[in-house]
Amino acid sequence: MVVISGTGLWKPEHTLSNEELVDCYNEHVDHYNVEYADQIASGEVNAKEYSSAAFIEKASGIKSRYIYAKDGVLDINRMRPNIPVRSNDEISNQAEMAIRAAKQTMQQSNKEPEDIDAVIVSCAYTQRSYPAIAIEVQNELGINGFGFDMLVACSAATFGLQRAYEMVSAGTATCVLLINPELTSPQVNYKDRDSHFIFGDVSIASIVETSESCSVENSFEILSTRAFTQFSNNIRSNFGYVMNANDKNQLDDDQYFSQKGRAVYKEVCPIAAEHIRTHLESLAINTDEIQRWWLHQANINMNKLICNLLLGRQPSKEEAPIVLDEFANTASAGSLIAFHLNHKDLKSGDLGVICSFGAGYSIGSLIVRKN
Repeated sequence: MVVISGTGLWKPEHTLSNEELVDCYNEHVDHYNVEYADQIASGEVNAKEYSSAAFIEKASGIKSRYIYAKDGVLDINRMRPNIPVRSNDEISNQAEMAIRAAKQTMQQSNKEPEDIDAVIVSCAYTQRSYPAIAIEVQNELGINGFGFDMLVACSAATFGLQRAYEMVSAGTATCVLLINPELTSPQVNYKDRDSHFIFGDVSIASIVETSESCSVENSFEILSTRAFTQFSNNIRSNFGYVMNANDKNQLDDDQYFSQKGRAVYKEVCPIAAEHIRTHLESLAINTDEIQRWWLHQANINMNKLICNLLLGRQPSKEEAPIVLDEFANTASAGSLIAFHLNHKDLKSGDLGVICSFGAGYSIGSLIVRKN
């Protein structure tokens, strides 16, 4: 039997409210519309529209977010985080985030470095290509064995959990440390009305191990995992090292995160609902037997539609917890944050679904049972 024996959550010290973002963005709009007044008048350029905190909350369910480096984001002349370069001898920003969450989950799972066989860092972005962030984390924590990075956008956490589950099931590892250090703010276009509010920074970690090695009571058996991908251009982030070869400006708008939100909403929600339904059916489990839905935290309206498609009704806040209001979209970490903060009340035998979905399109799900 393979179990999730613990999770750990690290939040940056800085927060960024909708009101702060909107004040800065609207000031940018004023400057932009004045600077391009002639082009706007001639129809060459579209005038930018104001935003509001109420619009953001209604469109997404987001009220605030954590941010690794707040300095620079609200500077009208910069509008991007100021994260100083660290030397090669210093720990990287993302490894630092990962280690803080990892230490918490190791403590919760009663695990020492020598108990862990493998480290997976799985997230939407890594801040460098190599050496792998996971190997840096492994070194800093004094873990033997091996480590590797995975990139599957907003499904990285559930895909990472699936990989850990498969490793433990196959006997290639007894205990795997999975970490999702989501440093999303550097890829946010804070000058874009439709996306400047979406993402937040956070790090969450999990321990996946055999039931024989597990020494805690509050664990969850992984009954089944499932992954799905289908190519789509509706969510993109184009920044990459090849820009060095094509002379592309890394600050151009089309290099940041972008999405066709309405198309994503219409296409992903039914796919995700069907994915979850067929996953449950493969285990002969009905949707009304699930006590907790830990869904991807991208947009509250997407979660409502998916739940309605699955249940034929809106679930209670306890059944399908939302953490978007505090954390915003934390890329792959959202479903595990919801799990971390909303599982201790469940009883032995209770069933739950952890599911994430995102760019790709990609969908990953796990069906778990409280021990």
